Amino acid sequence: MNKLQELKKHLKRGKVYRRADLSKWSKSVDRHLEELVKDGTLQKLSQGLYFYPELTVFGETPPEEEVLVRSFLKDKRFLVTSLNAYNALGVGTTQLYNSKTVYNHKRHGDFNLGGKIFSFRVKPHFPLKTTPEFLLVDLLNNLDQLAEDSKEVLEKVRFKATTMDTKKLRYSLREYGNAKTKRLLEPFIAVQYA
Repeated sequence: MNKLQELKKHLKRGKVYRRADLSKWSKSVDRHLEELVKDGTLQKLSQGLYFYPELTVFGETPPEEEVLVRSFLKDKRFLVTSLNAYNALGVGTTQLYNSKTVYNHKRHGDFNLGGKIFSFRVKPHFPLKTTPEFLLVDLLNNLDQLAEDSKEVLEKVRFKATTMDTKKLRYSLREYGNAKTKRLLEPFIAVQYA
């Protein structure tokens, strides 16, 4: 069995590999990676990141977002979200956006991973999962990035804030809101307590 075949034995379908992961099974990892990409065994997702696709009746499946981001960051502490998530709040946002936002503790910038654009943002705090209260706060944090009329959206956000769980909203605002968001939203939370 040659060294390339031996390396292939260690690969598992549906898994994303970093170059460093494969170097423990190959002394010529760059040459072997080039051969595996050329023969279609692996797909190159970005610099130093490769995917061994699963096969279904419909063909090869792309990597799961969570697996892709976890491998890229070499960390499991992150939150993948999108400006599209705000549409579920019912505050007048209807645009569709192509990129995903990844809140994390390590990387900052826009990266193309497997043909998808991920906008990595370093944040000191973010929840493990999105909640309506977090999304409302996050929407205000990112209001300037939305294509909709920000004044209209802001009016609807203020009304939405009065219908949400005050305790959860106050917590999300304190933990995840920037200074501008706190200034915009705090008066409406205070009104609920009055």
